Formats: sequence, structure tokens, C-alpha cells
Amino acid sequence: MKKVSRNCFLLALGSNATEDPQSNVRILSDALERFNQAVLTIECMSGFWRTPAYPPGAGPDFANACAVVSGALEPAEVLAILHGIEADMGRIRVQRWGQRVIDLDLLAAGDLVAPDAATFRHWLDLPVDAQQTEAPTQLILPHPRMQDRAFVLVPLAEIAAQWRHPVLHQTVAQMLARLDPGETAAMQRIDAKI
Repeated sequence: MKKVSRNCFLLALGSNATEDPQSNVRILSDALERFNQAVLTIECMSGFWRTPAYPPGAGPDFANACAVVSGALEPAEVLAILHGIEADMGRIRVQRWGQRVIDLDLLAAGDLVAPDAATFRHWLDLPVDAQQTEAPTQLILPHPRMQDRAFVLVPLAEIAAQWRHPVLHQTVAQMLARLDPGETAAMQRIDAKI
């Protein structure tokens, strides 16, 4: 592994393993504890939010949160760590957007657009019906759906409201303000007891 400078990464965490929000929060907390073992330092963490499953009917409500982490790693190495934590916690990728014990997404690595602007744009512009069946086989940064999802933007706004999307040129706060208010109203803060 080549030596890289300490980089910051935006992450989204989610779990809808059970019907109980507190149990799902404990699962997210377990994942967070594993970050330190994987040479990722949690710089800041949002609160936990109860969010309806997407798409509707895809399982119990989620517990969602976001974190800023840092480490002397490349984005692909961070993604590999996240996938390793998911596997260790029992995640099996069977159904796209289905119920899952843990979901750890790398949202962004600073202002990096990867693998390139054209590939990012392809995934950004993918029609909704194709999004349900197609998944990229390589790391796409920033996450091409982050600007569309209240369950990402609400917690992310707590800790990185001024982060600016390198393609859309909007801050997290601006992207959140553009969402349908009904999407954010459906979210509830979880009083976590961990």
C-alpha cells in the first residue's frame, strides 16, 4: 500500500435489520466501533434518524446516520474496508435496495470526481427504472444519488452542511433545501440509547 496523506471521507450508514429502531442504532454503533480497528478515525458523527425504507415497501424503517472519517487511505481502500465491515456483520447482497443488516456508503472524498466526469455523469443521469436494476462495478464519487435522498442529506447537513458537491456545485444545505419537504418530514430523530 502506498503512503497517502490523511484524507477525509463522507460516509452514510443505515440498517433496517429489525422493526426496532434502537436495535438498528446498536447495529450502526457496532459498525462505527469497527472503523477504529480499520484505521479510520471518526472526525464527527450525526445523530440517528428513523427513515422509511426506499423504495416504499422494501422492508422495515431504517436507522440512518452520517459520519466524517479520516485516514491515510485512498477512496478504493476505504470502500474495501466498508465492504469488509458489512460482510463481517452479515450483509449479503441479494436484492438491490432490499432489507439489509448494515449499509455503509462512501459518499465523497473531498472534491474528487471518480473515476472520471463522463462516467459520473452517466450514473447521475441514469433513469429511475434503470437505477433499480443496474449497479456500477467500480467506485463512483461523489455518490450519484446522494443529492436525491433525504436519509443522506438530513444527517449529513448536521455535520457537513457546507461541503460542496464538485459537479452540482451545491452545498449539502442547498441540496437538502431542494428536496420535497414531504421526504424530510417523514424522517424522525431517534433518541439513541446505546
